[in-house]
Amino acid sequence: MEEEEEEEEEEEEESMMASNRGTVTWRSTLFSSDRRHRSSRRQRRVSSSSSNPGPTERARDAVSQNSTASAFLAYFEPQLEDQVIAMTNLEAGRRAGAGRGIDSWRPMGRAEFRAYVGLLILAGVYRSRGEACESLWHAETGRSIFRATMPLKRFRAYSAALRFDDRDTREARRLAAGHDKLAPIWEVWDAWCKKLPLLYEPGPEVTVDERLVPFKGRCPFRQYMHSKPARYGIKLWVACDTKSSYAWKMLVYTGKRDKRGPPEKNLASRVVLELTEGLGPGRNVTFDNFFTSYELVRRLFVQRGLTSLGTVRANRAEIPRRLLEVEGRPVPSSRFAFSLTAEPPDAAVVSYLAKRNKNVLILTTHEQHVRVPGLSRRPDGKPLAVLHYNRTKGGVDNLDKVLGTYSCRRRTTRWPLALFHNMVDVSAYNTFVLWRELNPAWMPGKRNKRRLFLERLGKELAADAAATREGTKERARGNGGNGDGKSNNATGSSRDGRCGGESKALSEARRKRCRVCPRSRDAKTNTLCRGWLAVKLFPPLHREKPSIGLWKGL
Repeated sequence: MEEEEEEEEEEEEESMMASNRGTVTWRSTLFSSDRRHRSSRRQRRVSSSSSNPGPTERARDAVSQNSTASAFLAYFEPQLEDQVIAMTNLEAGRRAGAGRGIDSWRPMGRAEFRAYVGLLILAGVYRSRGEACESLWHAETGRSIFRATMPLKRFRAYSAALRFDDRDTREARRLAAGHDKLAPIWEVWDAWCKKLPLLYEPGPEVTVDERLVPFKGRCPFRQYMHSKPARYGIKLWVACDTKSSYAWKMLVYTGKRDKRGPPEKNLASRVVLELTEGLGPGRNVTFDNFFTSYELVRRLFVQRGLTSLGTVRANRAEIPRRLLEVEGRPVPSSRFAFSLTAEPPDAAVVSYLAKRNKNVLILTTHEQHVRVPGLSRRPDGKPLAVLHYNRTKGGVDNLDKVLGTYSCRRRTTRWPLALFHNMVDVSAYNTFVLWRELNPAWMPGKRNKRRLFLERLGKELAADAAATREGTKERARGNGGNGDGKSNNATGSSRDGRCGGESKALSEARRKRCRVCPRSRDAKTNTLCRGWLAVKLFPPLHREKPSIGLWKGL
């Protein structure tokens, strides 16, 4: 027995590997059976979970079986609606007091706000993001729902006046919060973000990644990202459920507080820890090499009970040197390293050489990969950790794709409005996820469920305003008009209620001969004809019967 233990110790010493800077000690083989058993038992105990994924009880209580709008309004609760409505009306009143009143303005209420949001959603459903508003409201080529809900001028008025805070108190709030760059929309944004995790419980796999809200206008924290299609915009950190792409938490990256100051240290770790706050244990978090570090996966496991999986950069100090070697290695090939620590978590690093001089490094604390160095049965022998990462890395990317398909964003030069459009897009998609899981028998076999759902949602939000507008038109028709102040096509009546023949007769009666022109010309006019200019400019010519060419020139 003593000889066997000595041989095991010698093998362990031979299999030890040091990291780049000696911060972590690794082994090329697993622990002995006793230590591995204790470690795996500790890993399972810490990672236990009892939460049920899917819509929460609060979501089930808020969502009506027959109303998609009820699920959407769970994110825009009355307090949040009232905040936006009050600030919008305040902005319109401020403009009117300064002599810059908005044309066709009518005070916004909850019905008008919901109708405005509903029309934004419908514009996204009809792929009208870059289409001019005139074509949406056009009588022949447009959609009738837009004209039935509100006039075009009122929609533009609401878009121009839409605000989310009081401009007079903005600077004081910004200074009180430590130069908060999100002050113009912070109260609405913060209240909305707090609703996201309350209505849905993520599954066993969660993805953390970045998004870019397209925006090219003036913004103090606008970012340039070459890898994104839009290139310029507002950068968001997102944690979402990998399977459904439900947006569970969001953070806005506002850049450095001081442009001349040093960059923030441990930014990636802070972002992941904030996004996973409140996430129950027993889940695995997947992220890319921007976030992955040994210290982060250790803190997630110890403080939150979460396992991690992510690609890691080769210049990280904790990566063993032997896994960085690529010369002389066959293609494809894999190497493994396991952490040699007495305290949890047990971590593993996988080095997969997919192509010549192309080394993929993955750091994980998932118990499936730290206990057994698994290889798949594929011809390329790809490690199971790599396959696991490929399955779970695209949660946020899929969210980007589905939001871009039916996005409601409109062209704007104000970044708070661009962020509000993103809030509507995310809320509409999250609402669809809730509705789909609460009503699994809804529209079975349909492949375009989301488009049909969004169209129904937009029409339900605009229903109250459309009904009010239709009632106004009916009352106007009963009084001889059509509700728009224009003539009725069926009767030919004018704005003042006279029929076409009577109006024409009165108009002809008002037209008389010009009192300046000669009787032979018999120029009929309501006041004075162009001949009056001839009298003022060329009195002699007027007395001598100006020629026809002169009259035409005038």
